[in-house]
Amino acid sequence: MMCTAHSSPAAKKLLMNSVRKTISSQILYVICMEVQYFERYNAFLTVQNTSATVKISVEISESEVEIMDTNIMKRNECLAKTVIKGLESRNMSGYYAASKEEALKQALELIPEKSTIAMGGCVSAKEIGLVEALEKGNYNYLDRSKMSPRESLMAAYDADIFLSSANAVTNDGILINIDGNSNRVSCIAQGPRKVVFIVGINKVCSDLDSAMKRARNVAAPVNAQRFDLNIPCKETGKCFDCKSMDTICCQFLITRFSRHTDRIHVILVNDTLGY
Repeated sequence: MMCTAHSSPAAKKLLMNSVRKTISSQILYVICMEVQYFERYNAFLTVQNTSATVKISVEISESEVEIMDTNIMKRNECLAKTVIKGLESRNMSGYYAASKEEALKQALELIPEKSTIAMGGCVSAKEIGLVEALEKGNYNYLDRSKMSPRESLMAAYDADIFLSSANAVTNDGILINIDGNSNRVSCIAQGPRKVVFIVGINKVCSDLDSAMKRARNVAAPVNAQRFDLNIPCKETGKCFDCKSMDTICCQFLITRFSRHTDRIHVILVNDTLGY
């Protein structure tokens, strides 16, 4: 099913809500993904159920997109300032990057040349081009794909810089991370001299409870797909609090304060990054 409309943002919102309501009354299981704007200025709202996928395409003019993008950016910057204030109250440093390019520049300013850098599978670092920059630059980037799990873990503990993202972060600066093998959360907690987080604004949540729910019901199921794991959330898209041998929810790390000044740095990026 495909619906197309040429109308004001308010009318489009009304249309989406109407279609969502109509669809949801007919199906058992609904997942609504975020609306994203593409180069041709089309907005897509995808609704998935047990038997079919429904796509609603709403055409938006270039001027409408520009206005919306400006308003969203203003909101994201204000939200980032709130989070940064919270991080600073917890002895952690925060930065706002208006784009991936700015995020890359900020990250490289935090990483001295000739540093030894380790990473725990951080998709966000790859998305802003940081991994490529480190591999090409004057840095000792530890490629864990070329090392045994034990070897890469011990090397990461002694690294100058550890790169990571967060599964979620609260408005007041608490970082949430879930891990299966626990190499990532253990390095965040202790070991590397400095930890640099690359966090998309999409991961900011209102409080600890919503942040934990995001980590378990968004990040974990997506990573289950990514690693093709045989766990319930891969099939259902939501957490079942499972005890499967393949579970990736083995360790939960809540970083609410850093005792070590200048160790934890969080770059908040005005973009949708990672999972």
